[in-house]
Amino acid sequence: MKCDRCKETIEEGEDRELHGQTLCEDCYMDALSPVRTCDPWAVHSAKSLSKAEGGILEINETQAKILRVLKETGGVAPGIISEMLQIKPSDLEREIAALRHMERVRGELKEGKRILRLW
Repeated sequence: MKCDRCKETIEEGEDRELHGQTLCEDCYMDALSPVRTCDPWAVHSAKSLSKAEGGILEINETQAKILRVLKETGGVAPGIISEMLQIKPSDLEREIAALRHMERVRGELKEGKRILRLW
């Protein structure tokens, strides 16, 4: 059986049904909990946690790699980051959302194209 969204093979009994689609667990979770990069409460929470932790929020290894790519390039399209780091676009979106909430990265339009860059 294959996931209707990502086309990956789903093991017997691991499939999930949602709105008439057969989904793998990852796609099911993405559908139930979509990424929200612009979330004022998440930004507020990140700032509050940062103050409580002495101004430092921990980032994971993938987020550190994303920040390094953005520093080296000065800003680049999300698809390029996904290719460079061998990350699924949906996983990249979640990492970018977390970095956006920490005000470490932001999006902008450059020559009519969406790019990500350091805050």
